[in-house]
Amino acid sequence: KLIFSMKDRVKLLDGEQFIEIDRPAPFVSRITLNRPEKRNCMNHELRGQLFNQLQLNDQDPDIRVTIIRGAGKSFCAGYDLDMKRNVAMPMFEAEGDGMFQRHVLNGWFMMMDLAKPVIAQVQGYCLAGGSELAAACDIIVCAETAKIGYPPVRSMGLPDTQIFPWVCGMRKAMEIMLTGDNMTGTEAAKCGWATRVVPDAELEKATLDLAQRVAKIPSDLLAYNKRSVHRAMEAKGMRTHLRSGTDLQALSFHSSSSRQFMKQFTGRGNSASKAFSKRDAKFGDNRVVDPKKAQEANRKAATPRSNL
Repeated sequence: KLIFSMKDRVKLLDGEQFIEIDRPAPFVSRITLNRPEKRNCMNHELRGQLFNQLQLNDQDPDIRVTIIRGAGKSFCAGYDLDMKRNVAMPMFEAEGDGMFQRHVLNGWFMMMDLAKPVIAQVQGYCLAGGSELAAACDIIVCAETAKIGYPPVRSMGLPDTQIFPWVCGMRKAMEIMLTGDNMTGTEAAKCGWATRVVPDAELEKATLDLAQRVAKIPSDLLAYNKRSVHRAMEAKGMRTHLRSGTDLQALSFHSSSSRQFMKQFTGRGNSASKAFSKRDAKFGDNRVVDPKKAQEANRKAATPRSNL
């Protein structure tokens, strides 16, 4: 059994850095998730460094708004399931079933509770935990061709943060949850998951322009303005529902289908990537986008198996 202390969590900030920080405009900080070779999938170090920088920004009088974006072609494709397991999680969470899920949700709640607004600049893949990271931001600007969704519902279980019904409505949320299909940036803005959608080539400029408009307002007023919206969602029961959802998510991990699928994660040789490619082949999306391969996989899946 591994027991971690606060010192172990501080170590997440040392060594290899998985984020980059710049100041693209007055009062604007920009954090870039910097694992492009992994589609910016999150390990504990990346999340620890991200949360630490967000908290530093919240205390900086020269920052009024933060942009989060991904290096390369994608925003964030979720968690790195082949990451090191002997590393502390970014924050402590009480032990027991659902510990990881509660821990993840508390990280997003921390972002929602920051005084200063956070804007997600979403391009390419924004999947699974990556979609939760974006949803925890106050504003989301999407490229038209972005791909947003939660493919793990096809094989592993529920989202750690079941926010789709709150931002997309019941019917769109049901489609996402029952198919694991992705939304484009255009669809995400139409259903309410994203704030706005722009052509891919205009994403960086549009996001920065919006951040600069936000930054024209003093930080003390921004804090009240942001908090008022979150208080409204709390009054409607959003946080209570999201907390209860972590228990349901933990339960879904005990399903036979989920346990069988996750046996493929060995932590060696990109085992998670291989498992996801095999899963998505019959859907023809994410890692497998060849229509002929998808058609063939669907044909095989639909062929009844003999009991002989």
